[in-house]
Amino acid sequence: MHESDREPLAFEEKPREEMIGRSERFYRTMRRRRTVRDFSDRAVPREVIDNALRAAGTAPSGANMQPWHFVVVSDPGIKREIRIAAEAEEREFYGRRASAEWLRALEPLGTDENKPFLETAPYLIVVFLQKFSRNQAGERLKNYYTSESVGIACGMLLAALHLAGVATLTHTPSPMRFLNRILDRPGDERPFMIVVAGYPEAGASVPAITKKPLREITSYR
Repeated sequence: MHESDREPLAFEEKPREEMIGRSERFYRTMRRRRTVRDFSDRAVPREVIDNALRAAGTAPSGANMQPWHFVVVSDPGIKREIRIAAEAEEREFYGRRASAEWLRALEPLGTDENKPFLETAPYLIVVFLQKFSRNQAGERLKNYYTSESVGIACGMLLAALHLAGVATLTHTPSPMRFLNRILDRPGDERPFMIVVAGYPEAGASVPAITKKPLREITSYR
């Protein structure tokens, strides 16, 4: 990279107490984030979705290739088509593919092959991983660290939606190639995740689960 291709870092250092306070507030906000399976069909402002996707698009990526594409689905007919295809795969998963151990692990969460939220929620954000990009000349370029990069972008998307007051669910039926067909995406893109976004249904409940404490997930050396 040439010196002329660089720009000053826009970094704002915070006083110590403000740093600690910001980190505590963010943690308290994020610990209230829960996966929702009972969605309302109430509309969410499109601007909120757009801004959350802009935030996701700022994620770091291998060689800054930004190997992601987000398809925002609100059309009822397309959502219905996605639900039918996803539930077909889920019936195979719960009926044949999943091991007994896996099904036991899922049992406390109460999940099954029925996915009504794919139709009810106002938005499905389908995330595609791009193994390749193209330059201005149309030449195909390899992308790097694609799973890591897209995973980070998805995490930032979930955080942005939660901070804006939008409930979410991550859905990953396997396999997901039906999404390429339904959404007319290139064959060299891999469906990575469906992020279901909307308001929770009135009276919605979630499983009573806990998260591992800091001492179990962290080591300091």
